[in-house]
Amino acid sequence: MTDHINDKAQDRIAGAVFRLGDDVNTDLNCSGKYLPGKDEAFIAAQAFEAVSPGFAARFSAGGVIVAGTHFGINSSREQAVHILRRMGVAAIVAPSFGRQFFRNAINNGLPVLECDTTAIADGDLLTLDLDAHTLSLPGRDITRPLRTLPAAIRALLREGGLIPFLRKYPDWEVTA
Repeated sequence: MTDHINDKAQDRIAGAVFRLGDDVNTDLNCSGKYLPGKDEAFIAAQAFEAVSPGFAARFSAGGVIVAGTHFGINSSREQAVHILRRMGVAAIVAPSFGRQFFRNAINNGLPVLECDTTAIADGDLLTLDLDAHTLSLPGRDITRPLRTLPAAIRALLREGGLIPFLRKYPDWEVTA
């Protein structure tokens, strides 16, 4: 990265946990049965209904989805991330993610962080510290390591995703 990109900023995300299980595929938050023809607000109101009835109605903007393994598998549908952004999801934490979903999330400025999510419950309050690479549950005295995100990904997230990053840094070059 070029020197003018600040990768020293402290990145902290705090919010309530909204829990989902293992193998939550992108069709569960952005079902193909609604595309095309329905707007994002309608689709967001149906998100995760098949795995957690009433999830979208319970979800509060600024919340953090905490899931089991393989979150976002099954599809390259970028609209799945758009729906999560429309819902106000601050971040997603899971032990593993589908590769295409992970990339789409980063490109759209949605933090996706890998971590052991056992014993994290719906309604817990958590703090994600990207500088310290930790997830903490202050009310339960639990701290866990987050998989470190490379500086380039952190820079994309700070700017809100790939397109805003490239608009701000049009001369950015990948260095070997």
